[in-house]
Amino acid sequence: MKYFSTRGGSERLSFEETVLAGLAPGGGLYIPETIPSLPPDWQTAWKTYSFVDLSVAILSLYISREEISNADLRALVHKSYQTFRHPDITPLRKLDDKRYVIELFHGPTFAFKDVALQLLGNLFEFFLLRRNARKAPGEKQEKLTVVGATSGDTGSAAIYGLRNKANISIFILHPKGRVSPIQEAQMTTVTDANVHNIAVQGTFDDCQDIVKSLFSDAEFNATHRLGAVNSINWARILAQTVYYFLSYFHLQAQLPSGVSVESVEIQYVVPTGNFGDILAGYYAKRMGLPMGKLVVATNANDILARFWNSGKYEKVDSHLPTSDGKQGSSSGGVEETLSPAMDILVSSNFERLLWYLAYENAAGSDGTSLRNAACETLAGWMSKMKSDGRVEIPVAVLETARRDFLAERISDEQTLQTIRSHFEGNPSYVVDPHTAVGLAAAGIIASREPSATHRIMLSTAHPAKFSEAVTLALGAQPGFDFGKDVLPPEFVGLLEKKRNVIEVPQADVDLVKAVIERFAVQ
Repeated sequence: MKYFSTRGGSERLSFEETVLAGLAPGGGLYIPETIPSLPPDWQTAWKTYSFVDLSVAILSLYISREEISNADLRALVHKSYQTFRHPDITPLRKLDDKRYVIELFHGPTFAFKDVALQLLGNLFEFFLLRRNARKAPGEKQEKLTVVGATSGDTGSAAIYGLRNKANISIFILHPKGRVSPIQEAQMTTVTDANVHNIAVQGTFDDCQDIVKSLFSDAEFNATHRLGAVNSINWARILAQTVYYFLSYFHLQAQLPSGVSVESVEIQYVVPTGNFGDILAGYYAKRMGLPMGKLVVATNANDILARFWNSGKYEKVDSHLPTSDGKQGSSSGGVEETLSPAMDILVSSNFERLLWYLAYENAAGSDGTSLRNAACETLAGWMSKMKSDGRVEIPVAVLETARRDFLAERISDEQTLQTIRSHFEGNPSYVVDPHTAVGLAAAGIIASREPSATHRIMLSTAHPAKFSEAVTLALGAQPGFDFGKDVLPPEFVGLLEKKRNVIEVPQADVDLVKAVIERFAVQ
């Protein structure tokens, strides 16, 4: 399997090269030359597989055994998930006869990004150790400078995946004051020598733009050998496809006797900002996992919901009506919400889906010409997005997008009400604000399209990571006790620990470069 850039070019990379490169030249994202089909017997052969077994089976479809042997891959996967607190890694929880939640917060930082970033950290280390072992005595060792931007969970998950790794420095940019206190503490209280937190005076999109600028700077990238941990890194997406498959098999155990998982329609509902988590579901569907439309659930920063409404991918709101009867942010900037990990202006990983939409609507005589046409179209769209802040997709392309996706925008008020209603439910269930966005979107769709559909929501973070939103929703509820009902022992005293953070007074790429040049492993 080889990988190429969404924006074209002649290079074809191995899996190892793709993982270590992160962002492609010219700002593109790497995607596989083909999406593999599942083995004919996957439904029977895989039905009793553990998370580790499924990971090995699925990753093997994208990684040749010449690159990573089956034994090495299994060892990497096993090592990556040893730190998870639940034996199923991503267990499926039943809320009622038609609604289920995949709990993705049982990793070391209590967020879904642990699933991919524990594996990615071990892949980085594996590839570097193997490369350096092949060098002659005295030859310079290869090193990696990992740079990422976070709106909350990516930062801590990346840091916990890469802390104390040999020959690796990690620099995480976060918007100062715009992540939750627990998220900030999880990042900045890690004191390993190779970990560096950078608090940028600005927004997440400012941080993300700086990271993209660093990767686009050929000289700086070559000097420091930059590696990516954001969902622009293909390995992130690949790792996240696994829990879609696991939930499919676990659903069978929770269906009524005599009802098979093959006989019901499954719809996945995903709270999303940067589009990585739901794109993993799209790949799972393209591989052959049976499911209905994927639901994109956004907060007030609704660039994705507006795309499915109008076909316009744009930073500035066009004041289109939304499901809650309200307009989105009209300022053209990021609106602070109760679900801050989704407070982004542009979904950088959305580019991969746009490429597939361009490909399906391209004209060409063979696969190569279709790919080239799609790359050219995609590059034009992204150039227009960069210059104008918006691009309008042709109607035929929008209809292709609507074939596989629905989208809903959820307000803070709806988010709070959803947290309350699930706490008051039977059984009582406390959810974080991002999961609440997904549950609220699922409720809207169910009321509009009553059917026998079984909806599986992705629960992306533990509620304790967003104490302010949870307390705002439940503080007045009789019998609610945050310390007893929500707070895990691992978070006790976290906010009082010593911090390790470097402040940058403005969103300036040169200021960030100076920090990296000062602290990167030489």
